[in-house]
Amino acid sequence: MLERITTLLKDFNVQAFQNNLIEWYEKEHRDLPWRKTDDPYKIWVSEIMLQQTKVDTVIPYYEKFLIKYPTVESLANADEQELLKVWEGLGYYSRARNLQTAVREVQEKYDGIVPNTYEQFSKLKGVGPYTAGAVLSIAYGIPEPAVDGNVMRVLSRVFLIEDDIAKTKTRKLFESLTKELISEQDPSSFNQGMMELGAIICTPTKPSCLLCPVRESCQAYKTGNERNLPNKTKPKKIKTVQLIAAILLDEKNRALIRKRPSDGLLANLWEFPNEVQQAGPNNMLTIFEEEIYAKHQVKVRLDKPLFSIEHVFSHLKWEIAVFVGKFSGEIGNDKSMQVISFDEIETYPFPVSHQKIWQQYKAKFINEEKGDINDK
Repeated sequence: MLERITTLLKDFNVQAFQNNLIEWYEKEHRDLPWRKTDDPYKIWVSEIMLQQTKVDTVIPYYEKFLIKYPTVESLANADEQELLKVWEGLGYYSRARNLQTAVREVQEKYDGIVPNTYEQFSKLKGVGPYTAGAVLSIAYGIPEPAVDGNVMRVLSRVFLIEDDIAKTKTRKLFESLTKELISEQDPSSFNQGMMELGAIICTPTKPSCLLCPVRESCQAYKTGNERNLPNKTKPKKIKTVQLIAAILLDEKNRALIRKRPSDGLLANLWEFPNEVQQAGPNNMLTIFEEEIYAKHQVKVRLDKPLFSIEHVFSHLKWEIAVFVGKFSGEIGNDKSMQVISFDEIETYPFPVSHQKIWQQYKAKFINEEKGDINDK
Protein backbone atom coordinates (compact mmCIF):
# COMPACT_ATOMS: atom_id res chain seq x y z
CA MET A 1 0.00 0.00 0.00
CA LEU A 2 2.88 2.36 0.79
CA GLU A 3 4.12 2.06 -2.78
CA ARG A 4 0.69 2.92 -4.14
CA ILE A 5 0.37 5.94 -1.84
CA THR A 6 3.75 7.15 -3.05
CA THR A 7 2.64 6.78 -6.67
CA LEU A 8 -0.66 8.63 -6.05
CA LEU A 9 1.14 11.54 -4.40
CA LYS A 10 3.87 11.83 -7.00
CA ASP A 11 3.71 15.36 -8.49
CA PHE A 12 0.67 16.12 -6.28
CA ASN A 13 0.84 19.52 -4.57
CA VAL A 14 -0.26 18.62 -1.05
CA GLN A 15 0.28 22.13 0.31
CA ALA A 16 -1.90 23.75 -2.34
CA PHE A 17 -4.61 21.15 -1.77
CA GLN A 18 -4.59 21.80 1.99
CA ASN A 19 -4.59 25.58 1.60
CA ASN A 20 -7.41 25.67 -0.95
CA LEU A 21 -9.56 23.28 1.05
CA ILE A 22 -9.10 24.96 4.43
CA GLU A 23 -9.56 28.47 3.05
CA TRP A 24 -12.79 27.41 1.37
CA TYR A 25 -14.04 25.64 4.50
CA GLU A 26 -13.41 28.64 6.72
CA LYS A 27 -15.47 30.85 4.39
CA GLU A 28 -18.22 28.52 3.22
CA HIS A 29 -18.96 25.94 5.93
CA ARG A 30 -22.51 25.53 7.18
CA ASP A 31 -23.48 26.97 10.55
CA LEU A 32 -24.05 23.78 12.56
CA PRO A 33 -24.40 23.60 16.36
CA TRP A 34 -21.58 21.10 16.92
CA ARG A 35 -19.19 23.45 15.13
CA LYS A 36 -19.62 26.01 17.90
CA THR A 37 -17.86 23.93 20.55
CA ASP A 38 -14.53 22.29 21.17
CA ASP A 39 -15.94 20.07 23.93
CA PRO A 40 -14.88 16.53 22.92
CA TYR A 41 -17.99 15.00 24.54
CA LYS A 42 -20.38 17.20 22.54
CA ILE A 43 -18.44 16.62 19.31
CA TRP A 44 -18.49 12.89 20.01
CA VAL A 45 -22.28 12.95 20.48
CA SER A 46 -22.70 14.75 17.15
CA GLU A 47 -20.51 12.28 15.29
CA ILE A 48 -22.44 9.30 16.66
CA MET A 49 -25.77 10.90 15.73
CA LEU A 50 -24.56 11.77 12.24
CA GLN A 51 -23.74 8.16 11.40
CA GLN A 52 -26.28 7.08 8.77
CA THR A 53 -28.49 10.10 9.51
CA LYS A 54 -28.93 13.38 7.63
CA VAL A 55 -27.69 16.64 9.14
CA ASP A 56 -31.11 18.34 9.13
CA THR A 57 -32.59 15.40 11.02
CA VAL A 58 -29.82 15.37 13.61
CA ILE A 59 -29.85 19.06 14.61
CA PRO A 60 -32.99 19.06 16.83
CA TYR A 61 -32.06 15.72 18.37
CA TYR A 62 -28.54 16.96 19.14
CA GLU A 63 -29.82 20.10 20.83
CA LYS A 64 -32.46 18.23 22.84
CA PHE A 65 -29.97 15.52 23.80
CA LEU A 66 -27.44 18.00 25.21
CA ILE A 67 -30.11 19.76 27.25
CA LYS A 68 -30.93 16.41 28.84
CA TYR A 69 -27.35 15.10 28.99
CA PRO A 70 -24.92 18.06 28.90
CA THR A 71 -21.94 16.20 30.36
CA VAL A 72 -20.21 12.84 30.38
CA GLU A 73 -21.42 12.29 33.93
CA SER A 74 -25.07 13.00 33.14
CA LEU A 75 -25.12 10.50 30.28
CA ALA A 76 -23.17 7.90 32.25
CA ASN A 77 -25.78 8.05 35.03
CA ALA A 78 -28.81 8.16 32.74
CA ASP A 79 -31.60 5.59 32.83
CA GLU A 80 -31.46 3.57 29.63
CA GLN A 81 -35.20 3.81 28.96
CA GLU A 82 -35.07 7.59 29.30
CA LEU A 83 -32.05 7.68 27.00
CA LEU A 84 -33.85 5.63 24.37
CA LYS A 85 -36.87 7.92 24.65
CA VAL A 86 -34.67 10.97 23.94
CA TRP A 87 -33.13 9.07 21.01
CA GLU A 88 -36.55 7.90 19.78
CA GLY A 89 -36.93 8.49 16.04
CA LEU A 90 -33.22 8.73 15.21
CA GLY A 91 -32.99 5.00 14.54
CA TYR A 92 -29.98 2.70 14.88
CA TYR A 93 -30.58 2.60 18.63
CA SER A 94 -27.45 0.56 19.29
CA ARG A 95 -25.58 3.83 18.73
CA ALA A 96 -27.18 5.29 21.86
CA ARG A 97 -26.53 2.20 23.96
CA ASN A 98 -22.93 1.94 22.78
CA LEU A 99 -22.37 5.63 23.44
CA GLN A 100 -23.63 5.28 26.99
CA THR A 101 -21.44 2.22 27.58
CA ALA A 102 -18.42 4.11 26.28
CA VAL A 103 -19.21 7.22 28.32
CA ARG A 104 -19.50 5.13 31.47
CA GLU A 105 -16.02 3.79 30.82
CA VAL A 106 -14.77 7.36 30.34
CA GLN A 107 -16.38 8.32 33.65
CA GLU A 108 -14.91 5.37 35.53
CA LYS A 109 -11.51 4.99 33.86
CA TYR A 110 -10.60 8.52 32.77
CA ASP A 111 -12.35 10.65 35.45
CA GLY A 112 -14.93 11.87 32.95
CA ILE A 113 -12.36 13.27 30.51
CA VAL A 114 -12.63 12.01 26.92
CA PRO A 115 -9.26 10.40 26.04
CA ASN A 116 -7.03 12.40 23.71
CA THR A 117 -5.05 9.50 22.27
CA TYR A 118 -6.12 7.27 19.40
CA GLU A 119 -5.13 4.14 21.29
CA GLN A 120 -7.37 4.91 24.26
CA PHE A 121 -10.30 6.53 22.49
CA SER A 122 -10.60 3.94 19.71
CA LYS A 123 -10.99 1.14 22.27
CA LEU A 124 -14.26 2.58 23.58
CA LYS A 125 -17.53 0.88 22.62
CA GLY A 126 -18.88 2.04 19.25
CA VAL A 127 -15.81 4.12 18.36
CA GLY A 128 -14.42 3.17 14.97
CA PRO A 129 -11.59 4.75 12.96
CA TYR A 130 -13.81 7.51 11.55
CA THR A 131 -15.28 8.60 14.91
CA ALA A 132 -11.86 8.48 16.55
CA GLY A 133 -10.30 10.59 13.82
CA ALA A 134 -13.15 13.10 13.78
CA VAL A 135 -13.26 13.69 17.54
CA LEU A 136 -9.49 13.75 18.05
CA SER A 137 -8.87 16.14 15.16
CA ILE A 138 -11.78 18.50 15.84
CA ALA A 139 -11.65 18.58 19.65
CA TYR A 140 -7.94 18.10 20.28
CA GLY A 141 -6.25 19.18 17.04
CA ILE A 142 -4.62 15.79 16.54
CA PRO A 143 -3.90 14.97 12.87
CA GLU A 144 -5.83 11.70 12.62
CA PRO A 145 -7.75 10.89 9.40
CA ALA A 146 -11.56 10.91 9.51
CA VAL A 147 -12.71 9.01 6.45
CA ASP A 148 -16.44 8.66 5.83
CA GLY A 149 -18.41 8.16 2.63
CA ASN A 150 -18.14 11.83 1.69
CA VAL A 151 -14.36 11.78 2.08
CA MET A 152 -13.98 8.58 0.06
CA ARG A 153 -16.03 10.11 -2.74
CA VAL A 154 -13.86 13.23 -2.81
CA LEU A 155 -10.60 11.28 -2.78
CA SER A 156 -11.76 8.76 -5.39
CA ARG A 157 -12.36 11.68 -7.75
CA VAL A 158 -9.31 13.76 -6.86
CA PHE A 159 -6.95 10.81 -7.37
CA LEU A 160 -9.04 8.91 -9.95
CA ILE A 161 -9.20 5.83 -7.73
CA GLU A 162 -11.51 3.18 -9.16
CA ASP A 163 -11.37 0.70 -6.27
CA ASP A 164 -14.70 -0.42 -4.80
CA ILE A 165 -15.35 1.85 -1.79
CA ALA A 166 -17.59 -0.80 -0.22
CA LYS A 167 -14.51 -2.92 0.50
CA THR A 168 -12.54 -2.63 3.73
CA LYS A 169 -9.18 -2.56 1.95
CA THR A 170 -10.30 0.49 -0.05
CA ARG A 171 -11.26 2.35 3.11
CA LYS A 172 -7.83 1.55 4.55
CA LEU A 173 -6.25 2.93 1.37
CA PHE A 174 -8.15 6.19 1.81
CA GLU A 175 -7.24 6.37 5.50
CA SER A 176 -3.56 5.96 4.65
CA LEU A 177 -3.84 8.54 1.89
CA THR A 178 -5.57 11.03 4.19
CA LYS A 179 -2.83 10.50 6.76
CA GLU A 180 -0.40 11.89 4.18
CA LEU A 181 -2.68 14.72 3.09
CA ILE A 182 -3.96 16.02 6.43
CA SER A 183 -2.79 19.40 7.66
CA GLU A 184 -0.58 19.10 10.73
CA GLN A 185 -1.30 22.76 11.58
CA ASP A 186 -5.11 22.61 11.25
CA PRO A 187 -6.35 19.00 11.14
CA SER A 188 -9.79 20.08 12.37
CA SER A 189 -10.50 22.37 9.41
CA PHE A 190 -8.94 19.88 7.00
CA ASN A 191 -11.10 16.94 8.11
CA GLN A 192 -14.25 19.02 8.38
CA GLY A 193 -13.44 20.61 5.03
CA MET A 194 -13.22 17.20 3.38
CA MET A 195 -16.55 16.15 4.87
CA GLU A 196 -18.19 19.45 3.95
CA LEU A 197 -16.84 19.31 0.41
CA GLY A 198 -18.38 15.88 -0.08
CA ALA A 199 -21.65 16.96 1.48
CA ILE A 200 -22.37 20.15 -0.47
CA ILE A 201 -20.06 20.30 -3.53
CA CYS A 202 -18.67 16.88 -4.46
CA THR A 203 -22.08 15.24 -4.20
CA PRO A 204 -22.92 11.70 -5.40
CA THR A 205 -24.80 12.43 -8.64
CA LYS A 206 -24.33 16.06 -9.66
CA PRO A 207 -21.04 17.41 -8.33
CA SER A 208 -20.70 21.20 -8.57
CA CYS A 209 -17.20 21.09 -9.99
CA LEU A 210 -17.10 24.76 -11.01
CA LEU A 211 -17.58 25.72 -7.35
CA CYS A 212 -15.03 23.24 -6.05
CA PRO A 213 -11.98 24.76 -4.33
CA VAL A 214 -9.74 21.81 -5.25
CA ARG A 215 -10.83 21.17 -8.82
CA GLU A 216 -7.35 22.03 -10.11
CA SER A 217 -6.08 19.03 -8.13
CA CYS A 218 -8.88 16.71 -9.28
CA GLN A 219 -8.00 14.05 -11.86
CA ALA A 220 -11.64 13.05 -12.38
CA TYR A 221 -12.56 16.66 -13.24
CA LYS A 222 -9.66 16.93 -15.67
CA THR A 223 -10.61 13.69 -17.44
CA GLY A 224 -14.39 14.13 -17.29
CA ASN A 225 -14.91 11.15 -14.98
CA GLU A 226 -16.36 12.94 -11.98
CA ARG A 227 -19.80 11.34 -12.44
CA ASN A 228 -18.36 7.87 -12.90
CA LEU A 229 -16.77 7.73 -9.47
CA PRO A 230 -16.71 6.38 -6.88
CA ASN A 231 -17.23 2.74 -7.70
CA LYS A 232 -19.37 0.91 -5.17
CA THR A 233 -20.81 -2.58 -5.11
CA LYS A 234 -24.59 -2.53 -5.30
CA PRO A 235 -26.17 -3.51 -1.96
CA LYS A 236 -27.94 -6.82 -1.62
CA LYS A 237 -31.67 -6.90 -2.22
CA ILE A 238 -33.62 -5.87 0.88
CA LYS A 239 -35.52 -8.71 2.55
CA THR A 240 -39.25 -8.14 3.07
CA VAL A 241 -40.97 -9.50 6.17
CA GLN A 242 -44.76 -9.42 6.61
CA LEU A 243 -45.98 -8.83 10.14
CA ILE A 244 -49.25 -8.56 12.03
CA ALA A 245 -49.35 -5.98 14.82
CA ALA A 246 -52.25 -5.16 17.09
CA ILE A 247 -53.33 -2.44 19.47
CA LEU A 248 -54.89 -4.61 22.16
CA LEU A 249 -57.11 -3.03 24.81
CA ASP A 250 -58.58 -4.33 28.06
CA GLU A 251 -61.97 -3.44 29.54
CA LYS A 252 -60.50 -0.17 30.87
CA ASN A 253 -59.16 0.83 27.45
CA ARG A 254 -55.59 0.29 28.57
CA ALA A 255 -53.12 -0.92 25.96
CA LEU A 256 -50.88 -3.96 26.05
CA ILE A 257 -47.26 -3.31 25.07
CA ARG A 258 -44.16 -5.44 25.22
CA LYS A 259 -40.43 -4.89 25.40
CA ARG A 260 -38.10 -6.16 22.70
CA PRO A 261 -35.17 -8.41 23.66
CA SER A 262 -32.03 -6.82 25.14
CA ASP A 263 -29.98 -7.59 22.05
CA GLY A 264 -30.57 -7.56 18.32
CA LEU A 265 -32.68 -5.20 16.23
CA LEU A 266 -34.31 -2.34 18.21
CA ALA A 267 -33.13 -3.84 21.48
CA ASN A 268 -35.00 -2.78 24.67
CA LEU A 269 -37.54 -0.63 22.85
CA TRP A 270 -41.27 -1.10 23.46
CA GLU A 271 -43.79 -2.11 20.83
CA PHE A 272 -47.36 -3.20 20.28
CA PRO A 273 -47.65 -7.01 20.14
CA ASN A 274 -46.70 -8.30 16.72
CA GLU A 275 -45.76 -11.54 15.01
CA VAL A 276 -44.45 -12.63 11.66
CA GLN A 277 -47.33 -13.54 9.36
CA GLN A 278 -47.07 -17.30 8.93
CA ALA A 279 -50.26 -18.14 7.05
CA GLY A 280 -52.71 -16.91 4.46
CA PRO A 281 -55.54 -14.46 5.14
CA ASN A 282 -57.90 -17.15 6.43
CA ASN A 283 -55.67 -18.38 9.25
CA MET A 284 -53.31 -15.54 10.08
CA LEU A 285 -55.44 -13.96 12.81
CA THR A 286 -55.98 -17.26 14.62
CA ILE A 287 -52.26 -18.00 14.50
CA PHE A 288 -51.48 -14.52 15.84
CA GLU A 289 -53.85 -15.04 18.78
CA GLU A 290 -52.32 -18.45 19.50
CA GLU A 291 -48.76 -17.07 19.32
CA ILE A 292 -49.50 -14.29 21.80
CA TYR A 293 -51.12 -16.74 24.21
CA ALA A 294 -48.24 -19.21 23.94
CA LYS A 295 -45.64 -16.50 24.64
CA HIS A 296 -47.43 -14.40 27.24
CA GLN A 297 -50.48 -16.39 28.48
CA VAL A 298 -52.74 -13.55 27.43
CA LYS A 299 -56.00 -14.26 25.60
CA VAL A 300 -56.43 -12.12 22.50
CA ARG A 301 -59.28 -11.49 20.09
CA LEU A 302 -58.64 -9.39 17.01
CA ASP A 303 -61.66 -7.38 15.90
CA LYS A 304 -60.87 -5.65 12.65
CA PRO A 305 -58.05 -4.43 10.44
CA LEU A 306 -57.07 -0.77 10.76
CA PHE A 307 -54.42 0.00 8.15
CA SER A 308 -51.07 -1.15 6.81
CA ILE A 309 -47.70 0.53 7.09
CA GLU A 310 -44.23 -0.07 5.71
CA HIS A 311 -40.94 0.58 7.41
CA VAL A 312 -37.58 0.19 5.68
CA PHE A 313 -34.29 -0.51 7.43
CA SER A 314 -30.94 -0.58 5.65
CA HIS A 315 -31.23 -4.35 5.14
CA LEU A 316 -34.87 -5.12 5.80
CA LYS A 317 -38.41 -3.97 5.03
CA TRP A 318 -41.36 -4.56 7.33
CA GLU A 319 -44.84 -4.70 5.85
CA ILE A 320 -47.13 -4.47 8.86
CA ALA A 321 -50.87 -5.19 8.85
CA VAL A 322 -52.30 -3.43 11.90
CA PHE A 323 -55.39 -4.62 13.77
CA VAL A 324 -57.31 -3.54 16.84
CA GLY A 325 -58.49 -6.06 19.39
CA LYS A 326 -59.16 -7.00 22.99
CA PHE A 327 -57.10 -8.93 25.50
CA SER A 328 -57.79 -10.51 28.86
CA GLY A 329 -55.69 -12.20 31.48
CA GLU A 330 -52.94 -11.21 33.90
CA ILE A 331 -49.41 -10.57 32.73
CA GLY A 332 -48.12 -11.60 36.14
CA ASN A 333 -44.33 -11.41 36.53
CA ASP A 334 -43.68 -11.04 32.81
CA LYS A 335 -41.48 -7.93 32.88
CA SER A 336 -41.46 -7.78 29.11
CA MET A 337 -45.16 -6.83 29.12
CA GLN A 338 -46.95 -3.74 30.42
CA VAL A 339 -50.59 -2.64 30.54
CA ILE A 340 -50.66 1.15 30.31
CA SER A 341 -53.00 4.06 29.72
CA PHE A 342 -52.96 6.05 26.49
CA ASP A 343 -51.21 8.93 28.25
CA GLU A 344 -48.46 6.62 29.47
CA ILE A 345 -47.73 5.41 25.95
CA GLU A 346 -46.09 8.76 25.23
CA THR A 347 -43.47 8.11 27.93
CA TYR A 348 -42.17 4.80 26.56
CA PRO A 349 -39.49 4.60 23.83
CA PHE A 350 -40.98 3.05 20.67
CA PRO A 351 -39.31 2.34 17.31
CA VAL A 352 -40.42 4.56 14.43
CA SER A 353 -42.67 1.88 12.94
CA HIS A 354 -44.70 1.61 16.14
CA GLN A 355 -44.77 5.36 16.58
CA LYS A 356 -46.43 5.43 13.16
CA ILE A 357 -48.94 2.81 14.31
CA TRP A 358 -49.82 4.84 17.39
CA GLN A 359 -50.10 8.15 15.52
CA GLN A 360 -52.41 6.66 12.91
CA TYR A 361 -54.51 4.98 15.58
CA LYS A 362 -54.86 8.26 17.46
CA ALA A 363 -55.82 10.10 14.29
CA LYS A 364 -58.49 7.53 13.50
CA PHE A 365 -59.96 6.78 16.91
CA ILE A 366 -59.03 9.21 19.65
CA ASN A 367 -60.69 12.57 20.08
CA GLU A 368 -57.88 14.38 21.87
CA GLU A 369 -60.04 17.26 23.01
CA LYS A 370 -62.57 15.03 24.79
CA GLY A 371 -60.12 12.30 25.64
CA ASP A 372 -62.55 9.58 24.63
CA ILE A 373 -62.62 6.98 21.90
CA ASN A 374 -64.66 7.38 18.77
CA ASP A 375 -64.78 5.07 15.85
CA LYS A 376 -64.77 7.56 13.02
